[in-house]
Amino acid sequence: MADMRAFRDEVTDWAAGGPGEAARELAARLGVRTAVLLEGPSDLAAVETLAARRGRDLAAVETLAARRGRDLAAEGVCVVPMGGAMSVGRYASLLGPPGLALRLAGLCDEREQPFYDRGLERAGAPRRDFFVCVSDLEEELIRALGPAKVEEVIRDEGDIRAWQTFLHQPAQHGRPRQQQLRRFLGTKKGRKIRYGHLLVEALAPEQVPAPLDDLLTSL
Repeated sequence: MADMRAFRDEVTDWAAGGPGEAARELAARLGVRTAVLLEGPSDLAAVETLAARRGRDLAAVETLAARRGRDLAAEGVCVVPMGGAMSVGRYASLLGPPGLALRLAGLCDEREQPFYDRGLERAGAPRRDFFVCVSDLEEELIRALGPAKVEEVIRDEGDIRAWQTFLHQPAQHGRPRQQQLRRFLGTKKGRKIRYGHLLVEALAPEQVPAPLDDLLTSL
């Protein structure tokens, strides 16, 4: 896992204009075959959490106590947060056919889909393994769990006072609960990342949002 993180760091540096030699060397040494392109670190937290859960859920069904979750790094899959949808063309060119020739997959928001379509087309990368969230992944998770369950997670995490204070803001009056929850997750640095993990952990297997489920199934 540490080596795959090193590869991810080298890719980020490469995308920012640094040299790509170290990324190329690590890709070859680690046997990287797939890059999962995500907009940011909260999506990364959700995808990696669900991957780890998949094996545990299967273990419960099959009563194989020793069975562990999927290890994406061991499977040659690197999950890469790009720092925004506008970067998809750059990452696709570095990691896709013009660069490392890795298979590309990922998630995108519906409003950002044109950026993905253009970036992937320029890189000559297939579009079939990119799955679309209506607003964003947080909204998909909130809708899948339902507002009451999300508020339960907030309470269990010790954020109920912050949530209640947020609800008293004039801008939140009259807004649908799902919108309030989605906005709350983005009001403090690091909160979206933390809840990306927590909300996925709270999902029942049949509640996993389709874009996230389809992405993990495709890997």
